[in-house]
Amino acid sequence: MASPTSAPVLAYEGLGLIQGSGWLFRGLDIFVGARDRLALIGRNGAGKTTLLKLLAGSIDSDEGRRTIQPGTNVVILEQDPDVSRFETLRDFALAGGAEPHEVAAVADQLGIDLDRTAATASGGERRRAAIAGALAREPDVLLLDEPTNHLDLAAIEWLENWLSRYTGAFIAISHDRTFLKRLTRSTLWLDRGAMRRAEIGFGGYDAWVEQVYAEEARNAQRLDAKLRIEEHWLLRGVTARRARNEGRKSKLMEMRALRASMIGPQGAAKLAVQGNDSKTKVVIDADGVTKRFGDRVILKDFTFRVTRGDRIGVVGANGTGKTTLLKLLTGEIEPDAGVVSRAKTLSSIVIDQQRKLMEPNKTLRDVLAEGGDWIDVAGVRKHVAGYLKDFLFDPNLIDAKVGTLSGGERSRLLLAREFARPSNLLVLDEPTNDLDLETLDLLQEVIADYDGTVLIVSHDRDFLDRTVTVTLGLDGSGKVDIVAGGYEDWERKRQVRAAPRAPAKAAAVAAAPPRQAPKKLSYKDQRDYDLLPARVGELEAQIARHESELADPDLYSRNPEQFDRLMKAIETARADRDAAELRWLELAEQAEALAS
Repeated sequence: MASPTSAPVLAYEGLGLIQGSGWLFRGLDIFVGARDRLALIGRNGAGKTTLLKLLAGSIDSDEGRRTIQPGTNVVILEQDPDVSRFETLRDFALAGGAEPHEVAAVADQLGIDLDRTAATASGGERRRAAIAGALAREPDVLLLDEPTNHLDLAAIEWLENWLSRYTGAFIAISHDRTFLKRLTRSTLWLDRGAMRRAEIGFGGYDAWVEQVYAEEARNAQRLDAKLRIEEHWLLRGVTARRARNEGRKSKLMEMRALRASMIGPQGAAKLAVQGNDSKTKVVIDADGVTKRFGDRVILKDFTFRVTRGDRIGVVGANGTGKTTLLKLLTGEIEPDAGVVSRAKTLSSIVIDQQRKLMEPNKTLRDVLAEGGDWIDVAGVRKHVAGYLKDFLFDPNLIDAKVGTLSGGERSRLLLAREFARPSNLLVLDEPTNDLDLETLDLLQEVIADYDGTVLIVSHDRDFLDRTVTVTLGLDGSGKVDIVAGGYEDWERKRQVRAAPRAPAKAAAVAAAPPRQAPKKLSYKDQRDYDLLPARVGELEAQIARHESELADPDLYSRNPEQFDRLMKAIETARADRDAAELRWLELAEQAEALAS
């Protein structure tokens, strides 16, 4: 594996660890430079969390030598911080040895009350306290294990800004693609017990992985060991999955454009139902809904129609009412004013973030098929072993205990069980917590192919951009922004609203004659409307070409200027693509309004 571009401040050479009856990994060489920004990628169960603990020195290896530059302060932010030994979150945050005033300063910026009793603190509060304690210790090397879990969007953005200014090195394990793309410059890939390193950020990871697998396939043919590689390809399906997701992305953009025309320019979302077309059949109709808790208004005069096939994303800071909105839409609670009506045929399943349904003593066979060999999935009978493989499990685990699975594997098992049940409404509350990137790809596919309506509460920005057709944004005031598209579309709308506007010239306004409303798009607008989809495709292809070039692991050391040019070109192309998509959606909305 390649060494970092600067002298290492932390290294582990020949690292090996035995787990159970065999080696979890062996012969790993890891070097961390003083300013490295590393993404650590690998499937659930590959040993990523264990590897961070080895680098931190909190557990010992069976082989290898750990070296650290004198005076280097290594701090680990664990995925599931144990607060059980502490009375308050302040006690927990100070346990690592940080100065009290430093901890208090970070906690204040994160909006966490450190005097909260630790035993009753929520997952988000524990996570904020752990971040405050870790950052206040002034680390030279920061090891981050799923740092965005349980954080709301405001806290995630604060952490991203802090890390962008941070002068030390960090290694991050995260399922949050946006977080990794914005911050990392190099990638460590832990795969089948081996470690690879590429001097590219996470933005070039997919292209790099496909290149590695393609080379393995070619080598396997030469060495007559192709069966082992083919088995892995069947499990991951890199090329096939990318092709399928491109088709799904086109379909998603079409659905967003259709939904934009339904919502209309006022954002009232009182769409006209088109005859008996089942694709626009209303399944939930909220009309003038208001909900209060005491003096606090959670929702005020909220009107929205959910149609069959919608993928609705709900976003906002913690405490703004996301879960309340879901409960109102699904009928778990009733509004104080207004009406929520639901289709009589609505049959829902709810997957919440607590993962309460996984009993540790049950086997995977018990969970999926009540101890049998067969399971009915959308009217099709499947063998449990084959269905497990669909959800990236080794079929030999069919009789393994749930208690032996990692947190991510339990979440994946829960998804497998719930998606097998017949339903036409799927409610997902923070579904991405504890999932690895491959499982997130799988979940995206399953949602895209789901023949029903989906409601999603999530802080995972990239996941929302990949899956939802409409975003409902809550700001805590009772108002709900209704935006066709994903997180980025909602964020752009917020930025436009927040931007200062030039003062109007009163005299010019007074003198201006009334304008007649246009009856059709202008020539320029119509031309943009017709040509922008092709432009978006060109930009996507350009981004893919540049990312493919970045996948060359030797590019940075061989030609750093070209590496920088490609990174800047990708950033520019992404901005142009996003602007083109937004422009086209706005024009689609205008065209629909003019037609009506």
